[in-house]
Amino acid sequence: MTDRGLWSYKDIAAHIRVQPDTVRSYRKHGLLPAPDHVENGKPYWYADTVRAWVAARPGNRGRRG
Repeated sequence: MTDRGLWSYKDIAAHIRVQPDTVRSYRKHGLLPAPDHVENGKPYWYADTVRAWVAARPGNRGRRG
């Protein structure tokens, strides 16, 4: 099933258990995928985009969850 809900920095941070500023830093350094949507200057990502990114992160190789 596809999850097309939009996630903010705060949502992504909660999902990967870091602070929102850490996620902002990831984006600033090109480590986060491009946002799927921007509204009023704020970036948002589809949940599926975030989950795919998390699964592909080097520190998560071989993890299940």
